[in-house]
Amino acid sequence: MSFSDNFYKKVENKTNVNKDTILSLAKKIQGDNLKDESKLRDLIKEIGNIAGKNVSKEQEDKIVKAIVNDKVPKNIDKMI
Repeated sequence: MSFSDNFYKKVENKTNVNKDTILSLAKKIQGDNLKDESKLRDLIKEIGNIAGKNVSKEQEDKIVKAIVNDKVPKNIDKMI
């Protein structure tokens, strides 16, 4: 899947996270990594650190549950 530069610019403007960081994170979530709860929790913590946000245990649990149960919107571009 390939996103346009416009997508990356929107994300960077809203989050101050650059394209290289986005692509690095994307590589980490390929394949079955999203079904591996340990890897998923590590990724959530890393994203929280990048965003400068503290993710509580309760929030982390909700995120993990949503992802593992395929409750995440598929069209990310419209969310931004």
